[in-house]
Amino acid sequence: MVDVDAALDASGLTNEAVREYVKHWAEITQPDRIEVVGADDDDRLIAEAVEAGELLPAGEGRYYSRSYSKDTARSEERTIVATNDEKDKGVYNNWRPAAEMKEKLTELMRGQSKGKTMYVLPYLMSPKGNELAQWATGVELTDSRPVVLHMIRMSRVGVEHVNDLPVQDDFVRAVHVTGDLENLGQGTPDDKRYFVTVADERTILHFGSSYGGNALLGKIAHGLRQGAYDGWATKKFLAEQYMLIGITDKETGKRYHITGGFPSASGKTNLAMMLPPDALGDRYQVDFYGDDIAWLWVDESTGKLMGMNPEYGVFGVAKDTNESTNPTALHSVDPGTKVIFTNIAYNPKTEEVWWEGRTPEPPADVDGWLDWKGDAIADREPGDTSPWAHPNSRFTTTLANVPNAAPDFDEAAGVEIDAIIFGGRTRDREPLIRAITDLPEGVYDGLTLGAEATAAAEGVEGQLRYDPMSNRPFMAYGEGDYARHYLDIVGAAKDKPLFAHVNWFQKHPEDGHYLWPGYRENLRPLLWLMQLKAGEVTGRQTPVGIIPTQEELELTGLDLPQEDLDRILDIDVARWQQEMGFREEHLKAFDRLPEEIWEAHRRVSADLDAQA
Repeated sequence: MVDVDAALDASGLTNEAVREYVKHWAEITQPDRIEVVGADDDDRLIAEAVEAGELLPAGEGRYYSRSYSKDTARSEERTIVATNDEKDKGVYNNWRPAAEMKEKLTELMRGQSKGKTMYVLPYLMSPKGNELAQWATGVELTDSRPVVLHMIRMSRVGVEHVNDLPVQDDFVRAVHVTGDLENLGQGTPDDKRYFVTVADERTILHFGSSYGGNALLGKIAHGLRQGAYDGWATKKFLAEQYMLIGITDKETGKRYHITGGFPSASGKTNLAMMLPPDALGDRYQVDFYGDDIAWLWVDESTGKLMGMNPEYGVFGVAKDTNESTNPTALHSVDPGTKVIFTNIAYNPKTEEVWWEGRTPEPPADVDGWLDWKGDAIADREPGDTSPWAHPNSRFTTTLANVPNAAPDFDEAAGVEIDAIIFGGRTRDREPLIRAITDLPEGVYDGLTLGAEATAAAEGVEGQLRYDPMSNRPFMAYGEGDYARHYLDIVGAAKDKPLFAHVNWFQKHPEDGHYLWPGYRENLRPLLWLMQLKAGEVTGRQTPVGIIPTQEELELTGLDLPQEDLDRILDIDVARWQQEMGFREEHLKAFDRLPEEIWEAHRRVSADLDAQA
């Protein structure tokens, strides 16, 4: 048996509760070595990983990794929230009893780290000194060195985060065991993987993956699921899958902060890393705080709704990232950034990387190029058009590498939230932007957020796959209780944020072209929203919110056909009436849904009927 005390003594880890936790799991998983890791160990661990072939050099200060071919994404069906109270069961959280899952995971993990190192990562998922830091502290145990390296980029890692805890056992216990990836039955009835958050015991147990979304336990499992449960249990905060940006008007000095949720493939990361359009760049500045998670709370001394990104890095999707779509992301992985790419195409001869959308066409000279599985492109059959990079290929880089990172992204105070926005990919019905001033109606809009389904996959063409607040895969407790908690937290703020719904993806019904150019131009409707908050514009009232008039939108340097503008600044009442029926069925599935939400639904429905 490994000498746990000696390893912990050597690291300077003095927290007795953490030491007992490490001993407990070392006895179960039986590693050969134990190593406590801090951020200062990054260079040494990179060198070790390169020597072991776990990382490959991808140019100066950049690295490449390849995961097992059946271990490339999160698995919603294997992700479970467990508690000791069945009332925590929701529609989306795959609830199971805590006792059952703890026993199952303990047995699956028993002896699985033999021959390996157990890495101990004390981490913090908040800026140091933030008032939510108490719920942001955790210790991940993992048997994967690449996971350690990703965690160093995604969180603040070091023994200082646990040694000085006011209550020594007040931390999230997070255990990751990789397992025998080639024999876990991924995606079959014999699937042995489990990704479990035992939320009311603040314990995370993940077995059977080394993919970031399943293995970086500070990120989603703690930052979203556990954070959401803690926020609700304490009645103190919200943990949401939200981006967070700052907008500064350099002419007036006014500064605004906007957060919000977007289902997958709805433009969240591109919006978070947005730069102003060229025509507006002299006047406006956009600062990046985060692209994936935001924690929101009311400052008791000021009554302001505050927000912060608990993460320290970006775990971004590589596909379609280029100079046009997201130059900010592209330059956050420049040489020297110590970025780690995962499952993209790689050329070991030249140390180059490529992914679909990086350039219009793949490299013409295929000599040396390997696809995401490690197979030579040159050996492909003629006509083989399968992707070079996995569609969920990733880059992991620190926030400090993002060119327009906000200068105060790691400050303890957080930032005041002026608006909460939602946006899904919808070809019709949803205008460019509609603002909502009523809190229950804003929460109602978030609960009915979704992206448009396809006829082939989902059944009813035009119906949304609902993704409440973009949190569907990360719900930690019942949706009705969640709605109540959201109303209570935001409702406690003295100066309430505006809510809004945006849509960059409306298409012309005949030729299918996008009516709005998107990307950097998305700043324009957000500027209007801030002007509305400041009382500088009034917009036009509709049954589903306030829509800008054409004259109110800042369109300098943007030439759009009048017909397209008219379409994106209007609503289709008949389509909206159809949508209200879908929404009602969706909301009926939630237990204990607050009456305020139903009242908002009935009010919007009645206003639509009156306008029809």
